[in-house]
Amino acid sequence: MRHPILRLGDEGLRRPTRPVTVFDASLHALVDDMIETMHAAPGIGLAAPQIGLDLQLCVIDLSVGASHADLIVLANPHFVERRGMQLESEGCLSVPTFYATVARASEVVVRGQDRDGVWRTYDGSGLLARAFQHELDHLRGRIFVDRLQGLQRRLLLGRITRLRAKGRW
Repeated sequence: MRHPILRLGDEGLRRPTRPVTVFDASLHALVDDMIETMHAAPGIGLAAPQIGLDLQLCVIDLSVGASHADLIVLANPHFVERRGMQLESEGCLSVPTFYATVARASEVVVRGQDRDGVWRTYDGSGLLARAFQHELDHLRGRIFVDRLQGLQRRLLLGRITRLRAKGRW
């Protein structure tokens, strides 16, 4: 089942998340729904707060559904290590059609539980490192726009404000 994706300005994106404690059939169904929602958008990552749930849960798939082997499910994730720096354009399903250059670590090590509760560690670089950081930000109530400064931030938020005033956001 596809879920509506919350947009920037919705308080659900800013709420604190709680740990996933039960890894049962209902969690598996939720994960499947999140994957379907992410692929339909289409996107490479989706966090539970983006569909209005206050859970520490996200899914990432750089292949956008082309390869099941690339799918990562993370519950209760945290960073073990972050190294380097990359500056790349970034977008978000909760801020559709808007992109901005965001500074992120170029390499990360993330630890989290899979859909069955098994702890796993992932090494990511480049786009995967960016996706991990982007989704874990969502679990902490942050959106990529929060990482912007100065003129870049003002311009993006100004365009969204104008769209909202016209009833198109």
